[in-house]
Amino acid sequence: MRTTWFVRILTPKAAVLLVLVGLCGPARAQEVSLALLRPPSIEAAAFVRPVEPMTLPEAPSHRFWDRENSVLFAANAALSTADFIVTRNNLRNGGQELNPVTRVFSGNTAGLAVNFAGETAGVVALSYFFHKTGHHKLERAVSVINLGSSATAVAFDVAHH
Repeated sequence: MRTTWFVRILTPKAAVLLVLVGLCGPARAQEVSLALLRPPSIEAAAFVRPVEPMTLPEAPSHRFWDRENSVLFAANAALSTADFIVTRNNLRNGGQELNPVTRVFSGNTAGLAVNFAGETAGVVALSYFFHKTGHHKLERAVSVINLGSSATAVAFDVAHH
């Protein structure tokens, strides 16, 4: 009797399939009814719970032009002025502006002055925005970060002049 390639491939696979089907019989006999798994008192959960209004504790408020902000803004103005003077002297002596935003204004003294005055006004405006939205820590952080940036720029310009 002559066997074809199809029968040679099919015979081992059919044997494996028959063994698996034979083993599934006892496994199917072990099925458990879902009714036996359910606890006796299950209540349907509500999909939507009503939202109860919650009052947050009042954040400590302060006036915008309090002593701390006044000192921070004055320090910002002083360091921006120092940064302007050192940058202008550096540019006059053949130096180069490293800040790409300030570089746009570094062609003349008036443009450079407008840049640093705008930086100071921007710090005050952003601090005021954070003050009005109740983010008092960010209000102070804006000034502190700009102080650090301006102090670093002045120190770098003085060291490399």
